[in-house]
Amino acid sequence: MNYVIAPSPTVSLPIVGSEQRFPVRRVFCIGRNYADHAREMGATVDKETPIFFCKPADALVSDGAPLPYPSATADLHHEVEMVVALGSGGTSIPVAEAMTRIWGYGVGLDLTRRDLQAIAKAKSHPWDVAKAFDHSAPMSALVPASQATLSDATRVSLSVNGQARQQALLGEMVHNVAEIIAALSRLFELKAGDLIFTGTPAGVAALQRGDTFHAELEGIVSLDGQVV
Repeated sequence: MNYVIAPSPTVSLPIVGSEQRFPVRRVFCIGRNYADHAREMGATVDKETPIFFCKPADALVSDGAPLPYPSATADLHHEVEMVVALGSGGTSIPVAEAMTRIWGYGVGLDLTRRDLQAIAKAKSHPWDVAKAFDHSAPMSALVPASQATLSDATRVSLSVNGQARQQALLGEMVHNVAEIIAALSRLFELKAGDLIFTGTPAGVAALQRGDTFHAELEGIVSLDGQVV
């Protein structure tokens, strides 16, 4: 096929223990999925109506690349999250079948320009400029689901400059992974290559230029990076 301009390269993520890569289609995120984080943000959780938003696939930062401090903000916040990668999709997926769509797991940061988000909230505007900016999704390599043993007791955590910032058990999520996939599939047609950021626990705070960070999905995979 002939294009009038060169097409953008396919965004992809490394796979632990493999030279193959995982091509990324879309990046979905859920908000307010840990009650303690919702409280620290002055919000409440509506179990019946999960909050979803998206990031562009090319916002991912992978393979140990440095994280550029974004423009237009003086209050960049970290939000550590378990990330689910889909190997298949569909619409109106039943909760009982949702886990069969998962290809693998990773850990990432949903970076937020908190000052811009506060302005958007005050004006009842969308959050796009606060969430979907360039380099807003540092991401680990993926581990295939067949090689990952997770439970409600699996911990997701983040330290910054060697100091603990965030940690929680997956069992503390308001909506579990199967429920997230099922709810998303009622709003979008999910497909192979989709990523889902599954929400952040309490302890979100600012990142500064020069900070180093270590995110971990306990016993599965970790992510290390630096803000430049």
